[in-house]
Amino acid sequence: MPSDPTKARQDGAAEPARQAPEADLPQAPPGAPEGHDARRGAVPPPGTVPPVAAHPVPEPAPAAAASNEPELPSEPAKPDAEFSGPEGPAHLEALAAKAQKADEYLALAQRTQADFENYRKRAAREARIAQERGAAKLALELLPAIDNLERALAHADESDPSADGNGTASLVAGIKHVHSDVLAALKRAGIERYSPEGERFDPQFHEAVAQQPVEGTEPGVVVEVFQRGYRIGDSVVRPARVVVAG
Repeated sequence: MPSDPTKARQDGAAEPARQAPEADLPQAPPGAPEGHDARRGAVPPPGTVPPVAAHPVPEPAPAAAASNEPELPSEPAKPDAEFSGPEGPAHLEALAAKAQKADEYLALAQRTQADFENYRKRAAREARIAQERGAAKLALELLPAIDNLERALAHADESDPSADGNGTASLVAGIKHVHSDVLAALKRAGIERYSPEGERFDPQFHEAVAQQPVEGTEPGVVVEVFQRGYRIGDSVVRPARVVVAG
């Protein structure tokens, strides 16, 4: 029996309107964040290729690292001959050149110091010799006068000054005073006199004027001094004139 269309329309109005079935949407995996993060972690629709994350792929560890043993070089490393850094051959050569130059300057300074020290000693020695030479020359000029004073004193000692009332004693005393003053001046200049009586004859310091035998005296011994000698240091200004036993 054919259905009534009017009744059918009434039955459809009486029943609640059925909703169209929704499309099956992809669901997020359990535990995924909701909202914006849920979209970021959502499963892509079928037919699309998911993007690949840009993470570096770790390289496989070498066999030496896996075994924890250091890898030994097959050949020793050779120094680079062309390296010119602060520790290179060029720097070492510059340091060697500077050290050699410093040694040369040090040797030059030492030679200069030695030369100056030798010059100072030589100058002091020459000055001392010149001073002694000048004193000896002055003494040679004064020695005749000293000899005359000594002869006058020897003659005054032979006479009797007390019997003479014309002041001879005062004159002798004055001569003795002058004689002692001159000898003291020569001594201050480094000149001293010597009398070698009783010593062995030495031709360097003595001048023999006669030789005669003397009893009880060995030959070569000075027995009498005619004239005293004078010397300055080791140099003889005037040798002593003596008589030697034969």
